[in-house]
Amino acid sequence: MLSREPVPQDLIVRDDDDIPSNTSTAAPFAAVLEARLNRRGMLGALGSTALLGVLGGFLPRGAQAAEDAPAPVSTLTFKDVPLVHDASHHVAEGYDAQVLIRWGDAVAKDAPAFDPAAQTAAAQAKQFGYNNDMIAFFPLPVGSQASDHGLLCINHEYTNTPLMFPGIADEDSAPGAITVEQAGIEIAAHGISVIEVKRTDGKWAVVPDSTYARRISLAETEFTVSGPVAGHDKLKTSADPTGTRVIGTINNCAGGWTPWGTYLSAEENFHQYFAGKNGEPIYKRYGVSGKPAYGWGRHVARFDIEKEPNEPNRFGWVVEVDPYDPAAKPIKRTALGHFKHENASSVISADGRLVVYSGDDERFEYVYRYVSTGKVNLEDRAANAGLLDDGVLSVARFNEDGTVTWLPLVHGQGPLTAENGFNSQADVLLETRRAADLLKPTPMDRPEDVEANPVTGRVYLMLTKNDRRTPDQVDAANQRFNNVHGHVIEMIPPGEAGAVDHTAETFTWDIFLRGGDPEKRAHGAKFGKGTADTGWFANPDNVAFDPQGRVWIATDGFPDFDRPDGLFAMDAEGEARGLSKRFFACPQGAEMCGPCFTPDGTTLFLAIQHPGEGDGSTFDKPLNRWPDNVDGMPPRPAIVVVTHREGKPIGT
Repeated sequence: MLSREPVPQDLIVRDDDDIPSNTSTAAPFAAVLEARLNRRGMLGALGSTALLGVLGGFLPRGAQAAEDAPAPVSTLTFKDVPLVHDASHHVAEGYDAQVLIRWGDAVAKDAPAFDPAAQTAAAQAKQFGYNNDMIAFFPLPVGSQASDHGLLCINHEYTNTPLMFPGIADEDSAPGAITVEQAGIEIAAHGISVIEVKRTDGKWAVVPDSTYARRISLAETEFTVSGPVAGHDKLKTSADPTGTRVIGTINNCAGGWTPWGTYLSAEENFHQYFAGKNGEPIYKRYGVSGKPAYGWGRHVARFDIEKEPNEPNRFGWVVEVDPYDPAAKPIKRTALGHFKHENASSVISADGRLVVYSGDDERFEYVYRYVSTGKVNLEDRAANAGLLDDGVLSVARFNEDGTVTWLPLVHGQGPLTAENGFNSQADVLLETRRAADLLKPTPMDRPEDVEANPVTGRVYLMLTKNDRRTPDQVDAANQRFNNVHGHVIEMIPPGEAGAVDHTAETFTWDIFLRGGDPEKRAHGAKFGKGTADTGWFANPDNVAFDPQGRVWIATDGFPDFDRPDGLFAMDAEGEARGLSKRFFACPQGAEMCGPCFTPDGTTLFLAIQHPGEGDGSTFDKPLNRWPDNVDGMPPRPAIVVVTHREGKPIGT
């Protein structure tokens, strides 16, 4: 997901994602990929010019091996959304896309009506937050497979200050311009929303005055810290001398859910909120520079690391929320590691243990896997309470021979000893990135969502892009050393569908697709045969699977190629594997996030993040005013619910 760390003038590029902090000398993924292709003999078999189009095995449109062969038939029968990039959203023909809830709409029973000209922190604390990201659907009643009534848990990742408040010129000036009241509003707009939703006569609506509805707030919600790092000296503050209680959660990006029906929310770019100078060695590896994208530290002591030097260590974790129990205190699960978590997706392995996959969303960072010690008990929710505290976190090395090796991050093993500054497992997990560096995993091109296909068991890794490789690695014929398009890796654990061993030390891997325009040889794109000009995309971010196991990919950054971000679908298996089709297009300035299906596959929830964002776009003069399109109303991040007009499954 998008982060907002200020970029030095000599490094300004077309986006403002994180500046890499990884100085590891391990081979970057692009180099491993090229080495693997050479080992397969592809250069010799196909020639260097053909290689540009076949990286991973698929040929571009217009250059297929058997041009006279019939095009494969996708199981996805909808028509591609036309190439439209405007102030509206667009969905495939035959579908309705309804705005369900927007920034400022009521969540709590006594929430006031949204008034952007007179917003307060107290009001925002009861209203739907900003920049909605991941969505998870939890059926009602608990334990059922209901698809017409349930709870939505929704992350609120970050805020766009110039679009929220009048009189702020741009993001660069925002930290110095924001008032104490505006800082309070932004803080309250972060966190998580839990809402109850129900479908009546084919239409979805938020259930008003729900006993489940609540905001989980950065400003006031208390979290328990659990696992090995709980109570660590580096987590202690003046407000919490025990290091076991944290107020709030921050920069919640994607996440996941557990088999027993709890929500996992991933804290990502926590580094960008803290002001002040601090020489803490831990912070260098996490990019905590004291030059934040927000001005909160001028008004709130906990966001000033000169006053509270340990506060950043209390973020960058995976948090667990029980959506069915408003009285249950959320928990920060430290056994899952400390880094910029994009997601935390879980699956039950063949032996009954829980496995959680997560990407560290920054250029040149790593892919992680957690394996619980105990087994999941689907008959007793409470029996699973400790599974996320007792287990082993590993980091991935992608080998040239097409295998993935999972390297355990365990204190006392290999270099993870006192000689290297790790005196306990708590130290290893607190400094997950530095510990991982010592094991020489593979630095990746912005690892984002990592999800297991529930039908096949194969694991899909979204790599959004990496455009900060050195100039001598870039040339016109091979832009993958300046990977602006991104790609998707398919990891294959051993075992058959239904009995996949997600705990195995070794997987295999291959390229599922490579973003870019297949008609442009220099892009080196890879999609399935038959992908139309409307179907190719760049910058994969989130992935979801429908009940048939088909792959649905949301993009972040496609507007850099003058195309809207959106949602693309394709078969994972069969003759049309990788044949991509555009299902939904976002309004201008917006990013697609959080695709989530109901169990029966007839409803799709989507998060439209930062609509109206763009150079020069402000509250006073926005790029657009989606979704209200009313003068005086700013653009508002919102959740959209998509259904087929005849009630058919999504993808028909």
